[in-house]
Formats: sequence, C-alpha cells, structure tokens
Amino acid sequence: VGLPASYDKEPNRRYPVVYVTDAAYAFPLIGSISRRVGGGGEGLEDFILVGLSYAEGDNPVVSRNRDYTTTAKGSGGASKGMVHGGAAAYADYIRARVLPFVDDRFRTDPKRRVYMGHSYGGLLGAHVLFTAPTTFSHYILGSPSLWYDQGHMFGVEERYAAANKDLPADVFLYIGAFETLKPGDPRYTTTKDMVGDNRRFEERLRSRGYPGLTIASTIIDGEDHLSVFPGGFTRGIKRALPPER
Repeated sequence: VGLPASYDKEPNRRYPVVYVTDAAYAFPLIGSISRRVGGGGEGLEDFILVGLSYAEGDNPVVSRNRDYTTTAKGSGGASKGMVHGGAAAYADYIRARVLPFVDDRFRTDPKRRVYMGHSYGGLLGAHVLFTAPTTFSHYILGSPSLWYDQGHMFGVEERYAAANKDLPADVFLYIGAFETLKPGDPRYTTTKDMVGDNRRFEERLRSRGYPGLTIASTIIDGEDHLSVFPGGFTRGIKRALPPER
C-alpha cells in the first residue's frame, strides 16, 4: 500500500484508491508516475495505491496464469501445462478480503475505486466488469488479452448485454500500435491482432447504449505490448483522477 504525501497532513480527508495487478512491476512504476505527474494534486488527484501481488511462494508466471484467466483451457505457448481459469475465485478474493482490508485500515472513498490491469490483468478486469461492475468505479484495461480461449470474453460480454440494461462504470482502454499483425515487420505481433480485438470490444460496448457507461480508448503510436504500459496508465489515471484544481 502506498499513501500520498498529503495523507498525514489532512486527517479528515478520504481518498480514491487505485488497485493494480502485477504489483511486482506495476506498483513501483505507478508510484513514481503518481509523484512525477501528480505534483501534490496539481497533475492528478492524490490517491492511495494498492498493489495486488502474486500468491506467496508462487512463481509470478504461475500465479498470474492461474489467477487472471477466465477459463481452464490455457493459452498454449510458454504457459502450456500451467493451471488456468482462476479469475472468478481471485475476483471473489478481491471483493471479500482485499477491499474490506484496505477500507478498514485507511481513509478510503469506497465509491471511487480504480482498477488497473495490463494484458492478463486487463482480461481479469473485463471479467470483474461483467460479473460485478460496481466493484470499481473506473476500469483501466491495458492491452487486454481478449484473444484468450478463442475470444471467450466476447461471449461473456454478449451474455451480460442480454441480461442487463446498464453497465455503471467508466472504462478506459489502451493498446500499443504494434500490437497487431504486419508480416515482415518484427515490431509487430505475429499471431494476434490485439488492436482489432480492442477496437471490436469498444464498439460492442458503445453499441449497447448503457446509460451508466462512459468509455474511451486510445492506440499509442510506437509502443508494443511490453512498452505501452507507462504511457497507457498515465493516460488512464489522468482520465479517472484529474487534477484537484
């Protein structure tokens, strides 16, 4: 948990909370971005940062493959043979254990919770969005792995739309321009058109006409799946928590 510099100076103040997956990488990076861009509330509203780390004793790859994915079918490649499909259980853990833990110990504003996940973390965020959307007020989904299990998440979205008239959330999608197919150019991906998936996902959500949904999306030039995170998150958090002034 990272507290803003103003936390001890303003004892009656309650803060929005940003929850980020893949904490080993993302927590220190977002902490640095918040200090650099935030400027004591001048560039971003101050917030409490919570990193969702991997399971104790787990290899990070094992942990995220199990906890961030939505079905047990796996994705082949480097993660072949690992356990997959624990997203529902992990989302339950966040709601039942993590959120109450943070709210009980810190001066939070439970109405303003921001979820941030990249890649498989973005897939997990989409799962939460369609199963318990009010868990978070804002969803920053970076390069979400919508291709997983032959686009399983698109079916989840369709079933949600058939059963619900609203989706009360603010959703921000970002992806790198190189996360699409361009044979012969090594900067681009070779097997998945994630840019196309991202665009289709945004169009699907917009087409539903949900009164409580606000959505924005951006393709960031010159970035690939690994390099896009800092710029993508910065754009997303500036949307979710603009300057206090």
